[in-house]
Amino acid sequence: MSTIFSLGSGAATATTGAATLNNRFGKVTSESLTTAQNAVYTLTITNSAIKAGDICFASVANGTNTQGTPQIVRVSPADGSLVITVKNGHASAEALNGTLVVSFAAFGA
Repeated sequence: MSTIFSLGSGAATATTGAATLNNRFGKVTSESLTTAQNAVYTLTITNSAIKAGDICFASVANGTNTQGTPQIVRVSPADGSLVITVKNGHASAEALNGTLVVSFAAFGA
């Protein structure tokens, strides 16, 4: 873990699906969500460290959320930003009911 911190990691909180975090590794806590079954939440991270050709990975965990099934469905780097799409893939009509924590890592191609 100390190696990642020395490479530049950080944390941010999103507002209306957007956050700024200018690091190669990080965690973004979403605003409180009510995303319905099979609907998506799009998180756009403004990030000067990201380039369009980077290899990027993301994962999602519950923050205060206790319902639904959040799943990463797309990670799209661009020059200066990273767009991460999270789907609520719950099998019934259970909507998300709180915050999510989206972690990401970007590696130069």
